[in-house]
Amino acid sequence: MKGLLARGVGALLLVAGGFWLGRVVTSEKTSPTESALSLALLVIGAALAAGIIPIIFSRPVERVQRRLRRLSLLQIGLGGLGLTAGLIVSVLLVPALSRLPEPADWIAPLVAAVVAGGTGIMLLAGRSGELSSLLGGRFSPPVNGGAGKNWSNGQRFLVDTSAIIDGRIADISEAGFIQGSLVLPRFVLDELRHIADSADALRRNRGRRGLDILNRLQKESPVPIEITDNDYEDVQEVDSKLVKMASTLSCPIITNDFNLNRVAELEGVRVLNINQLANAVKSVVLPGEEMAIRVIQEGKEAGQGVGFLDDGTMVVVEGGRRHLNDEIEIVVTRVLQTVAGRMIFAQPKGNG
Repeated sequence: MKGLLARGVGALLLVAGGFWLGRVVTSEKTSPTESALSLALLVIGAALAAGIIPIIFSRPVERVQRRLRRLSLLQIGLGGLGLTAGLIVSVLLVPALSRLPEPADWIAPLVAAVVAGGTGIMLLAGRSGELSSLLGGRFSPPVNGGAGKNWSNGQRFLVDTSAIIDGRIADISEAGFIQGSLVLPRFVLDELRHIADSADALRRNRGRRGLDILNRLQKESPVPIEITDNDYEDVQEVDSKLVKMASTLSCPIITNDFNLNRVAELEGVRVLNINQLANAVKSVVLPGEEMAIRVIQEGKEAGQGVGFLDDGTMVVVEGGRRHLNDEIEIVVTRVLQTVAGRMIFAQPKGNG
């Protein structure tokens, strides 16, 4: 509909221009040749309008509209304030610039207005993230629109792509362990959509799982979700953008990405690692305790059997190979904490 409207307006404009030009050409003589020329101008004007106007006007206007829809209220307000301040500065420069020789006497004030206005917009709109943090995120639009949920004025937590795809963040938020709000940057959401559209089946499934988790967070989680359009165009990597945004907003990052964890720690940014949380809440088992375990597979060493607790902790049973696919009573001999998690070593009860 917008394209048709633009074509129609453009056609009327160029037809009117062609008609006017035809009248100028035929103002003194009205020969058949000149009348034909006027008619040709009308047709050419309409044809050019139908083909060129959408390219020149419609598409740039649509891009601007999409960009404006992604801006927060705070960014728009600060941008307008910066533009006003820049124009005031340019007006103060007009008396001095107008004394320049022609044609610089009118070009210089115009250039000064453009430069000062653009500089004012960039300086103030670029600080919207810091001001939003001071205001408690009240001007950041939520992903779910905030319908039916109370906005929290507590701590804000940045969420990265790996934590969303992992999915456990939904259970953690539903359990009430997150007191505050989750902040989802637009560039993280764009990365998630890019993964969901990947040609690789595994990456595509991971991306779609992440989108499903976001949908679950919107509908079921009591924790509000904020989406921010703040971006750092001078930074290319998503992890680096997250670290910079976390430093600007003074909030921690929720992730299970090992590399992001290390980089954030080097930058002095607090990180909440979901894997560390999962290991911390696993049941504590001490040497000498007895429990029942089902041996489901062979171990790496000769005679070993392997089973798992309900929380996923691996249990290596010495001499458990002969009890494969059986549920047996075991006695814990030692507990080993590794980078991958906790491992329990045991032996069948009664082996002495």
